[in-house]
Amino acid sequence: MITTVTLNASIDKAYHMDQPVVGGTVMRVHAVKNSAGGKGLNVARVAKICGSTVQATGLVGGFNGSYLEYLTQQDGIVSNFGHIAGETRSCINILDERFSSTEFLEPGCEVSAQELEEYLADFPRIIAQSDVVTISGSLPKGVPTHTYQTLVDLCKQANKPVILDTSGEALRLGIAAQPTMIKPNQDEIEALFNISVQSRADVIAAAQRLHQEGIAQVVISLGGDGALLVCEQGTYQAIPPAIEVANTVGCGDSMVAAFAVGFERAMSAPDALVYAVAVASAAALSSCTGQYDPAHRDEILPKVELRKIA
Repeated sequence: MITTVTLNASIDKAYHMDQPVVGGTVMRVHAVKNSAGGKGLNVARVAKICGSTVQATGLVGGFNGSYLEYLTQQDGIVSNFGHIAGETRSCINILDERFSSTEFLEPGCEVSAQELEEYLADFPRIIAQSDVVTISGSLPKGVPTHTYQTLVDLCKQANKPVILDTSGEALRLGIAAQPTMIKPNQDEIEALFNISVQSRADVIAAAQRLHQEGIAQVVISLGGDGALLVCEQGTYQAIPPAIEVANTVGCGDSMVAAFAVGFERAMSAPDALVYAVAVASAAALSSCTGQYDPAHRDEILPKVELRKIA
């Protein structure tokens, strides 16, 4: 089983408009799609499509929290959330006829120290039956920046591989606990090392440095050029075939999900990289975030080129 952690979950509301959005007027929405939101929930849905049993955990509260748990279960994902007194936030994405996207992201309610303490105390029980744990996204208000470091430590104490996908100080502190895998982007690498990345070689050097500092697998997405992986076996790049991209939102979450599946199925790190690039590419063909067609993955998979760089 794969467990995905989303501490700052949300109800994601996609408003589909059949006309351009005009400010200062009444606009009627053509169609609405509600989903359990947050990066970890995207990971959960993709891992489920990959064929894994998945449970989602994190913090939810209020009527929105109950609705989020319902939506999670409707996606075939086990719901195992901690509960808080505040109301789970909503995030709205307005999509108009020109395919432009305007997002309104609520900050979310504050989590009390006691609520967080109770969740952390229960976390070992939640992950006990898991083969791998993923931790994704931002932290809610009131949650200290070292919390992901604590969660990574708890996963390691339980001998669970753990993937950390976050940013800023939460990432820097989380790295100190040496998660099994991280997936920083170029901006996050620059912030971690206080450098300006000028070339692909700079990216590779930074990823290799992170690996040498104790991260077993460092993955960096390269968009249409696939992804880099630094691991015990060396440094690799997996390059997908050219595709007609429909939606890149959530492709990084799809990659995290595929790597989690790779850990669960005991794939070698290079094989997991190829699989993850195929899944992320298939997700880019879908207009829905956190979704993909397995037929697209299976078509792309044999066309992914694996190169050993170092």
